[in-house]
Amino acid sequence: MAQTVDHLDVAAARDRFSVLKSGFLFFDAPGGSQVPDEVGEAVARAMREASANLGAVYETSRRVGRILEQAEFRAARFLGCEPHEVIFGANMTSLDFMLSRTAARAFQAGDEILVSALDHDGGVAPWLELARDRDLVVRTVELREDTSLDYEDLESKLSERTRVVAFAWASNAVGTVVDARRVCELARRAGALAWIDAVHYAAHRPIDVRAIGADVLICSPYKFCGPHLGVAHGRAEVIEQWRPYKARPAPSTPLGRRFETGTPPFELLAGLGAAIDYLDSIGGFELIMPYERSLGERFLAGISDAVSVYGLPGMDGRVPTFLVNVAGVPAAEVATRLAEQRMAVWAHDSWYSLGLVGRLGYEDQAVRIGFIHYNTVDEVDQLVAALNRLA
Repeated sequence: MAQTVDHLDVAAARDRFSVLKSGFLFFDAPGGSQVPDEVGEAVARAMREASANLGAVYETSRRVGRILEQAEFRAARFLGCEPHEVIFGANMTSLDFMLSRTAARAFQAGDEILVSALDHDGGVAPWLELARDRDLVVRTVELREDTSLDYEDLESKLSERTRVVAFAWASNAVGTVVDARRVCELARRAGALAWIDAVHYAAHRPIDVRAIGADVLICSPYKFCGPHLGVAHGRAEVIEQWRPYKARPAPSTPLGRRFETGTPPFELLAGLGAAIDYLDSIGGFELIMPYERSLGERFLAGISDAVSVYGLPGMDGRVPTFLVNVAGVPAAEVATRLAEQRMAVWAHDSWYSLGLVGRLGYEDQAVRIGFIHYNTVDEVDQLVAALNRLA
């Protein structure tokens, strides 16, 4: 049950992560969050006590059945859907490739898919490859100068041939958040599917697929303190019309399972359930959101003018993820020197956001910094001081 308090108890949450007791400061949550001990224990327990497959009459088989059912139930609660609308896979990108091809069985040559210039390529490449195979058209929705989505450009590109509007709810590079309800409504008016990459968003804000009108939404638990796994929602009225790619004897019920290939990773599903229970136990996103916003505000207020931040200037319209460069210091050197001070950040060229990178103005690489609820004010202050010294 969620705590009946009005603030996040960060110290209590951190105490559940052995890895956070090392003194190393993790600002790399956009690349994958740290994992509380109870998640690892759930994975290990499943491997010790539930090494079996579905459908047998003995106890270990019953245990994996319960793990799968509980994972579907918890994932449905996390996403705001029904358990039979949950689909599990290896990761977001694998699910996107599989589900996009399943949906496209009914598409015709010349049909169009819209993607966003803000997107991670895991949400773009499946449609580009499909377009090459099926003679479809992929069009890109542009951004405003501040990296927010250009909704007028989206409206202008919708047509009677649009079959899918695919977009990232939050940028994994610069943290910009898209108005998902608005995009889903525009897609619905055009008769297109609203297809959401929520990988980065899911770590920072609550999801309610019913409230925004999503047809397909995919996320990855490793971003919100869980194991490496892919989790998708498919709206029942949509996916029940699809013919899945599956081995013929594999289960066809519940609905979501017909789109899963092979034996599920039961141990990871046990970890997923533990991760969602962990988030609930610390108060959920009602407490996480304002705390993470305060960390972002403190970071932006503390850095010197020599530290350039790309994208939106403040915390409005973004999650606490920042792409920065330090004047006169190459990004790779910044990452190396911070690592020497036991601080984790990354330097990269594109961050897999190929439609975004050329618009930001840096020539080679930039440093990505991401805060999450287990980061502390003191950690942010140490990072700010280190960046300002480099500058």
